[in-house]
Amino acid sequence: MPIWARRCTSARPPVNRARGGTEIGESKGEGMLSALFRRNERRAAVHAAYGRIVEQARHPAFYLEGGVPDTLDGRFEVLALHAFLVLNRLKREAAMTSAFAQDLFDTMFADLDRGLREMGASDIGVGRHVKAMASAFYGRIAAYEPGLADDAALRAALRRNLYGTVSPSEEQVAALASYMRRQAQALAAQPVAALLAGALTFAPVKEER
Repeated sequence: MPIWARRCTSARPPVNRARGGTEIGESKGEGMLSALFRRNERRAAVHAAYGRIVEQARHPAFYLEGGVPDTLDGRFEVLALHAFLVLNRLKREAAMTSAFAQDLFDTMFADLDRGLREMGASDIGVGRHVKAMASAFYGRIAAYEPGLADDAALRAALRRNLYGTVSPSEEQVAALASYMRRQAQALAAQPVAALLAGALTFAPVKEER
């Protein structure tokens, strides 16, 4: 079972150690080798960024204290929330980050596809489920983006999506809304060069007092 889909409350959150592969092809000069190096370098950075997203999303606090159900749907929702935060930050400097953001999106959905196959879904079933996940993710983006500037809208979006199958307390919803704003601020403070190197730094899950 892929890391994103494993139960999150049974152990400490693992680090995703996925690495980009190396394309093997016929060399046609320094230009091709340079382009190949850049592609491989970006792939490695994208995998590092996705690994950080998965690691943060698997923190047990979301499920034990935050009230998110520790189910496949719940784990997908927490993953989608963190992917949204990173992609939303990259969007601010789209001229520099659009290719990286697309690769990050593709990497996440390739992992979701692979995970469903490992869990025994048929080819037809996988395609249907991944399409549904992609549609759900676009919906989360549409709900969370304006919510970052409107606390009531953000709480309503979290209730519909992150907590769509359960009934959280007001305190749990408020804590998750505050968490999202803290993470958005933490990501905004990071240089775009660090983000493009895959060096994402999230704020602590639990707010220090």
